[in-house]
Amino acid sequence: MPETGDVDRQIEQLMESFFAIENNDRCGWGISPHGAGYTFGQDITTQFNQTNGPSLISRAHQLVMEGYKWCQEKNVATVFSAPNYCYRCGNMAAILEIGENMDQNFLQFDPAPLQVEPQTTRKTPDYFL
Repeated sequence: MPETGDVDRQIEQLMESFFAIENNDRCGWGISPHGAGYTFGQDITTQFNQTNGPSLISRAHQLVMEGYKWCQEKNVATVFSAPNYCYRCGNMAAILEIGENMDQNFLQFDPAPLQVEPQTTRKTPDYFL
């Protein structure tokens, strides 16, 4: 059984990976080019998966235009479930389904078409007068 400090560090590494950005260009940890968080390379993913046993790290805080993106030899998947993010990005959304045998399937959704609101006149409510 690992020492308490080892378990704490493993949990810390897991949390760091959720808030970090995968990096296919270099190894180790780096500072995120976005100014917040970190990047992590394939070596970090491999080490984490070998130590802790998962076969996939799925993360979901980074916009990807197709709704999902595989990286690091399919050890990391980014899933983004907000179609047409901020009503202006035009991105697809995705959901990752994991079956009983750990098979993975992405469901993709197109962004909703832009709806034109009918021309309306807006009256200032009396309580603002």
